[in-house]
Amino acid sequence: MYWPGSFALNTRRIEELAWAFHDFFVTAGRAVILPLYLGTFDRKSDQFRLPPATGSGRRDLVIQWVKDLRRSLDYLATRPDIDTTKLAFYGHSWGGIHWPIVLAVEPRIKVGISFVGGLANVRWMPEIDPFNFIAWAQAPILVLASRFDPRFPFETSQKPMFELAGAPAQDKAMVVYDGSHYMPIDMVARESLAWLDRYLGPVRLAP
Repeated sequence: MYWPGSFALNTRRIEELAWAFHDFFVTAGRAVILPLYLGTFDRKSDQFRLPPATGSGRRDLVIQWVKDLRRSLDYLATRPDIDTTKLAFYGHSWGGIHWPIVLAVEPRIKVGISFVGGLANVRWMPEIDPFNFIAWAQAPILVLASRFDPRFPFETSQKPMFELAGAPAQDKAMVVYDGSHYMPIDMVARESLAWLDRYLGPVRLAP
């Protein structure tokens, strides 16, 4: 289950998505689903405006985004080619802000990966504040962090998010790259696929 970066809010067509951010999952034999969250890609109308982060409009929108994700899981449950006992969440940047909410409220997600995400310096309404969910996000979580990230400073954003995660110590890991809001995609692929193999088992391709 993929929650992309904020570029999805500024892109009008799904065909313009930078697939390199997650196509390594597919080439490794895993399925990827990208919900069209309200306001992204083909669900972005000319009238759509992202509400301020601190108000009720953003609260309602975040709740809608999580509903979009959960309805996508409902759809996956109708497909005989998907093993819904082995579902993972992969959040990139914008998605890396919201993974505590997803893992806390959605028990069907068994493992999570956060790629250059972190606790945002925003006074969210309490209903959508990731801080209020993170202790309840108890699924195994891999945090892929960048030490010099200007969006999510390592010491005050990425590291606290990792440390506060509710998963047992043996079920959470942080990999740190000495870069900005970025990590080489081959490194992301290697660490992410190894994490999924560890908790979901290796891919078994049909004959």
